[in-house]
Amino acid sequence: MGSYHKPVRRPGDVIEVLSGSGDPADVTALAHDTAHALLSRVRGSSDPQLVEAVIAYADEHGIDDVAELWSGAEADTLPGALWRLYLLRFTVADNPAGAGYRFRSGLMLDTVGQALAGAGNMPTPEEVVDLATEILRGAFSGDFDVALDRASGFARVLAVGSNELAGSDSADSEAETRLATGLAKMSQELAEAARLWRADRLD
Repeated sequence: MGSYHKPVRRPGDVIEVLSGSGDPADVTALAHDTAHALLSRVRGSSDPQLVEAVIAYADEHGIDDVAELWSGAEADTLPGALWRLYLLRFTVADNPAGAGYRFRSGLMLDTVGQALAGAGNMPTPEEVVDLATEILRGAFSGDFDVALDRASGFARVLAVGSNELAGSDSADSEAETRLATGLAKMSQELAEAARLWRADRLD
C-alpha cells in the first residue's frame, strides 16, 4: 500500500463552514454524526495504532477542536459523553501534579469512587494521568459503558479531593469549590450516559 493519505479536515474547519448556514441543527447533526462515525470506525478497527492516535489527538492539537465539535452537545448524547471523556483526560494530563494531589486526597475519602475508577492506592501524578488515558482508551477498545462508569468514578474521586482542598488554607477556596461542583456534575452525567448506553438510548 502506498503512503498517500486522504487529507483530514479538522473539526474546526467543518464548524466554520457550517456556521455560515445559519442553521444550528446542522452543527448538532454534525456532532452526532462524527461521534457515531468515530466510535464505530475505531471500535471496528483491528489497528491498535488508530486507538492511540484518537487518544493523542487532543494532546497534539489541543482540546479546542474537540470542544468546537462536541462541547455543545447535551450530556445524555454520544457526542456529549465523548466530550466529557476527552475533557476529563485532557484536564488531568494538562496538570498532572494538581490532578494527582486532588485524586490522592479523594481516594482517602471515597472508596466507592476508587473502586469504580479502578484506581490503586496513592498513585503518583503520572499514574493518575495513565489511569485517565486507560479509561479513555477503554471507550474505543473495550465496553463503552464500563469506560463511562470508570470515568464517572474518576471524576467523583477528583471532586471529593477538590472539595477537601477547598477547605485548606493553601487553596483558592472559591475556585476549588467551583471545580468540585463541576467534577461532581460530570461524574453524575457520565454515570447517566453509561446507563443510557446499556439501554441502547445514548444517541
